[in-house]
Amino acid sequence: MVVAQTGFKDEEYIIPKEIFEKEGHKVRTTSLSRAIATGVGGLKVQPDMAIHEANPEFFDAIVIVGGPGSPILARTEEVLALVKNANEAGKIMAAICLGPMVLANAGVLAGKNATVYPDSKALITLRNGCAKYLEQPVVIDENIVTADSPPSAGEFGEAVVQLLKKEAR
Repeated sequence: MVVAQTGFKDEEYIIPKEIFEKEGHKVRTTSLSRAIATGVGGLKVQPDMAIHEANPEFFDAIVIVGGPGSPILARTEEVLALVKNANEAGKIMAAICLGPMVLANAGVLAGKNATVYPDSKALITLRNGCAKYLEQPVVIDENIVTADSPPSAGEFGEAVVQLLKKEAR
């Protein structure tokens, strides 16, 4: 799971993480550095690694946590490189709230159906990334899961788990 150093949405991290762990998946958290990351609601998360240390070969999925800090991730070359490499390796790609901006800027959403928090900059980023915006809580297109907001965090986590189960077969 990729979180912004500051400004990620607490529930968009906690709820999917709990779902993943309940299903037996090991979750590793990364951010721009190993310094403690702070959510909008005050949640403190100790990243397991800095983004430059994350190797997509060791993960089944990359999950971008949303929140007002996400646009910084969407402009960070190391984050975009991780996402591009993971996508090229056929990994599950997932993002919630403003997180789909990262996928769009990395070229992952080109020609794909996706959703995002309906902020004007986020919608423009998806359009510029050649995604087809769907006004839905959660959208699955092949190996990509996108969700629009914190209330969708549970459905988002479950959708990622379903793709992981499908991959395991």
